[in-house]
Order: sequence, then C-alpha cells, then structure tokens
Amino acid sequence: MKKFKINRRICGAVLAVIVACTGCKKGWLDVNEDPNRATDANITAELIFPQAAHSVGARLASGNLQFIQNWMGYMSASGDFAIQQDETTYNIDFTFGDVLWQNNYNVLFDLYLVKQKALAAENQVLAGAAMILSARLWQDMVDIYGNIPYSQAFQSNSYRQPAYDRAQDIYADLQKSLDTAITYMKAATVGSFNAIDIVNKGDKTLWTKFANTLKLRLLIRQSEMAGFNPGSEIAKIQANGGVLEAGQSIDANPGYVNENNKQSPFYANYGLTPAGAQASTSTRANRYFVNLLNTHGDPRIERFYNPPAAGGPITGTTYGLAAGNPDGNHSSTMGPGIAGSATQNQWIFPSFESMFLKAEAIVRGWLPGNAQTAYEAAVVESFVWLGVENAVPEAQAYLADADIANWANAGSTVLQQARFIAFQKYIALCAIDPVEAWSDLRRLNMIPDKGYISVNTTRTSIPVRLLYPQSEYTTNGDNVRAQGENINQFDSKIFWQP
Repeated sequence: MKKFKINRRICGAVLAVIVACTGCKKGWLDVNEDPNRATDANITAELIFPQAAHSVGARLASGNLQFIQNWMGYMSASGDFAIQQDETTYNIDFTFGDVLWQNNYNVLFDLYLVKQKALAAENQVLAGAAMILSARLWQDMVDIYGNIPYSQAFQSNSYRQPAYDRAQDIYADLQKSLDTAITYMKAATVGSFNAIDIVNKGDKTLWTKFANTLKLRLLIRQSEMAGFNPGSEIAKIQANGGVLEAGQSIDANPGYVNENNKQSPFYANYGLTPAGAQASTSTRANRYFVNLLNTHGDPRIERFYNPPAAGGPITGTTYGLAAGNPDGNHSSTMGPGIAGSATQNQWIFPSFESMFLKAEAIVRGWLPGNAQTAYEAAVVESFVWLGVENAVPEAQAYLADADIANWANAGSTVLQQARFIAFQKYIALCAIDPVEAWSDLRRLNMIPDKGYISVNTTRTSIPVRLLYPQSEYTTNGDNVRAQGENINQFDSKIFWQP
C-alpha cells in the first residue's frame, strides 16, 4: 500500500529537523530548534481535521468516480472526444482503479491521524467525527473492491505490507466503530471543535444522526442476503435518535471562494473555472437519463443539466457511441442544482438519500412508519434539495402523475416496493452519489430497462466490482494475490450481492 501524502509531509519535516540538529547537543539553550517548523508533534488533530473533512466531500465529487457516473447513465462524453475503450466496453484492467484506490486511502489516512491524535489529547468528540467520516469512505471502498486492507492499514511500523480483511468483517467492524463514535459524541466538547467543524458546526446531534444513517446504509446493503437479521443494530439506531431527516444534509464548506484551487469540489470539476471557462469540456449529460426525465415530465431535469451553449433543449450524448454524438456546444453540462456556485456546500451525505434508506427500511419491516409516506417525503426532499422552483407542489404533481413515481405502481411484495424506492433514489442521486446508485443496481437490479448500458459494439456486461489496482500487486503483492488469482470484474461479487 502507498504510504500517503500527509505521511510524506510529516516525514520530510521530521527529517529536516534531524538534519538541522545533527551534531548539536540538546541543552537549555538550543538556538537550532525552529518552533515554526512542522513536525509530527505539532501537527495536531485540529489542524488536520478541516482538510480531511473537505477531502471526504472532494472524493465524492472527484473525477475518479466519473466512470461510475457514466456506467449509471448520468454522464457521457461529448462528441468532441474519442470514447474511452476500456471504460465503455467494461473491459477494465488492474490499472483502471489505481488512482481511486490511492486517493481514497490518502483521505482515510488523514482521518486515521485525526482519530489517533484526538484520542491522545482526550478529545473524544473530534475522534468520533473522524471515525464517522471514515466509515463513509470505508464502506465505499468495500463496495467497490471487496476485501481490502483495513485493520492493519496505516500501521507501517508494525505492518509493512498490511493484510486484507474480509469485506463482511469490515462491515461488522464499521458498525462497532460507529457505535463507539456515537458514544464519543456524548462526551463534552473540548478545544476548538466547534470552530474547526466545517461539516456540522459542532452539532453533535447531527453527527450522531449521520452515524446512525451510515449504520442503516450498511444494513440496507445486506438486505438481500439470506437469513440476514438487522434487529440489534436497528434497535441501536432508534435508541440513539434515528437517521437524518428533511433539511439535515451533511455537507462540508471551509469557506469556498471563486479562486483557483479554492472552489467547491463538484463545481470545480464540473462547473466553471474562476475565469469562466468550462471546468470539464468532455463531460456532458447522458442521453438515457435526459430521456428518462423528459418522458416522465420530471422538472428536476433543469436542475441536473443546463441547456446547450448553442441553445435549444437539454441534450445528452449516447454513452459508448464512437461517432455521431453532438459536440460540446450542442450538448448539456451539469446544471445549477448540483454545479450552481463556486461557493456551494460540498455534499457528503444528502438528506434525501437518508430518507430513501428509511423508506426502504420501513418497507422491510425494520423501522416503524408508513412506507408510502416516507417514500414520498424522500422524493419531495430531492426536489427541495435541488432547488426546484415551487419544489413541494412540483414534487407532489410528479408523485401523482408519473407512473414510475406513483406509489400505486409500487407493487405488493417487499422486493417490488424496495426496487420501486431504489429506482426513485437512483433518479434523485444523479451525479451526486454514483457509488450508492451502482450498489443498488447490483443489489436490486432496479432500473427497468437497459438503456444506460454502453452502446460500444464490443461491450461485455457492466462490472460488479473493480479489480485490485496494479500498485497493490507491486507493493503488497503477497496479500493481494492471497485474495485469489481468478478475481474478475464480471463474476467476483461483493459479499452482499445476491
């Protein structure tokens, strides 16, 4: 495994101090010690946390996930660019997910440092916040790769080549970690936590609800496993205040401004540069999703996408089409609901996503409540979150008029209703959380047609996972090869897949 970015900075700073002090006897008057030089001792948890929290949001907004955006029918390349053969055929190799793996582990290492340093300073609340954010990324890593280094990760003094933990064991440990984080949130706030908390501004109740929502997300993912019983974990969620509700989104914002390297991450990747140019000249709306929204009169289309620069209606491109797609001026960029401002909050977990999870949990009999009411509230919250004009009446009209949204068409079985909810969650998650949408597809196969599939004539089938990255075979070869020589992206399912 890579020994990550902050680790390198710390090591470099410590080395500089060692070199500066070589040959100098440490005494009561030591003029060679620079109090302004960064060392592991003076890089505190409070200094690391804001950047780490920002980076969690940046990972969700990252171009590293664009392949999933494309696979799920949300985005597609403009006709100005050649299609990417490995991605559009799904014939990916060991290098395909390398950057995603390394970047996610970089952020997880930062959060690990926050936890360790916060606990050493007896700052349980800050440690808990780091653990909750870590759980958000750890689950994504398991859902993308399966077994991964977890329990031995970041402990390079003891484990130069960390072993891989079973994906199912990581899920179980994340539940325990979130329980501990919730307990930490009950401690007294100390130090500067309220000031450095760029996520919830020191609101420990919101942090606890976020942790509960992640606990439910872990459970929902395993819902199609035979004999799975979430009862004890559901009881903890209820006892600790439940999940995120309307208006309770988890976002990061350290003070984004419209300057280079200071814009909100999703806008920086898919909006406009500070100079007003397109941040991504290749990324456009996917024709499948544009047609899906138009067919059912969904007003969210104008929040997800912009009209083309050349004018005319919102227009997508066909994913995997080698020639014939409209060029960048005649196809649509990401819209104001998701790429509205350089200063916008960067989402980490939107409120409506939690509400869709709750609705499915009610359908499955895990939580009390009325499934239709909970589901419709989630759809309404999606409209509100995106900033649709007259959001509530527009959402209510959509729920009444669109056959794919009207609960009367949800079916009578648990699986039918779960798929109905998940399909609407898929629509609501356009460009916002593609990993969740891909996971639901692998879990429930809830998209009723195959229009999102690449039209590349040599395509295979959409992968069920990524392959382990080449960097792991280079630096941690024995442990990654121990996962099996026959792992492939089409048949080697994540443990929770039916």
